[in-house]
Amino acid sequence: MRMLGRTAQNLFWLSRYVERAENMARLLEVGYRMSLTSRREGGSSEHLISMMQAAEVDEGFSAKYEIADVDSVAHYMMFDPDNSSSVYSCLEAARTNARSVRTAITTDMWESMNGAWLEYSQIKPRDVRGAKLLGLLQWVKQRSHEFRGALLGTILRDDGFAFLQAGNFVERADNTARILDMKYYVLLPRSTLVGGEIDIQQWTLILRAASAHRAYRHVYHDRYKAHNITDFLILRPEMPRSLIFCARFVQQNLDMLSEFYGRKECCHDAAADLLAMVEDTNMETIFTHGLHEFLNEFISRNNRVTDALSKSYNFY
Repeated sequence: MRMLGRTAQNLFWLSRYVERAENMARLLEVGYRMSLTSRREGGSSEHLISMMQAAEVDEGFSAKYEIADVDSVAHYMMFDPDNSSSVYSCLEAARTNARSVRTAITTDMWESMNGAWLEYSQIKPRDVRGAKLLGLLQWVKQRSHEFRGALLGTILRDDGFAFLQAGNFVERADNTARILDMKYYVLLPRSTLVGGEIDIQQWTLILRAASAHRAYRHVYHDRYKAHNITDFLILRPEMPRSLIFCARFVQQNLDMLSEFYGRKECCHDAAADLLAMVEDTNMETIFTHGLHEFLNEFISRNNRVTDALSKSYNFY
C-alpha cells in the first residue's frame, strides 16, 4: 500500500530541514572563519557575502541590512524567521513536519527533534557573539547528528525510511556543491590569488566545513591542493559528503521505493541523470569546462530530483 503523499512529503522535508540547519551552520562557519583570515579593508564583509551568495540568501539579506558584518549576517543566517533557510526557520519547519507525522517516526526521533527546537527557540540572539557563535554552530551540528543517529538506529527500513534518507542526501549534495562554489565567489575577482597562501587557507576551511579535514589527510598525504580537495568532495565515493556518495544514496533510496511499490517513477530517471553526471567525468574535465559551471549544473539536476519526486509521489 502506497504511503499518503502528505506523509511522504513531510518525512522527506523533515530530513531535509534538519540537514539544512546543519548545512547553514557549516556555511556560516566557513564564511566567518574566512573573514577572520582576511587582512584587507572590506575583506571580512566580502567573505560573508560570498557565503550568502553560495546559499542564495544574499538578496534577502540585502533587502534588510545595509552592511554585511558578522553580527548582522549571523543573525540573518541563524535567527531571522524571514529567512526561510535560517537555522531558526529550518528547525521550526522540521519540528512542524515531525509533529505532522508523529506516528510515522520513532519516539527517539521525535524527542530529538522536539528537544532541539525547544532549546534553540529559547536562545537570545544578542547573547551569541564571537566564541559563543562558534559554540552554537557546533551545537547545531551535534543536534543534527543526534537526530540522524536516532533515525538510523530506531526506524523501520520501510518506505518512510527511504523518503527520509532521500531528503537527507538530496540536501547534503546541494550543500556540498554550494560550499565548493564559495571558492568561485571569493576568488573570481582576483585570479592571481590562486595557488597562494590565502587560497590554500580557504581550501582548508572548505574541508573543515565538510568535516573532511582529517579524512582528506588520510587519503592525500601531501599538502593541500585545489585539485585533490575538489576530487575528494566531488568524486571520492568513500567520502560521505561527496557529490558522488550523495547521488548514489539518493538513487539507492529511490530504488528502495520502487521495490516497495513495484514500479519506477520519473524521479528515478532524474536520479540516474544526477548520478551519471558525477560517474561519467573526472577532475580534468571538470576544471577544463569550469568548476563553477559544473557545480551549478549539478545543483540544477539535484533540484530536478526533488521536483520529480514530488510529482511521482503526489507531494502537495
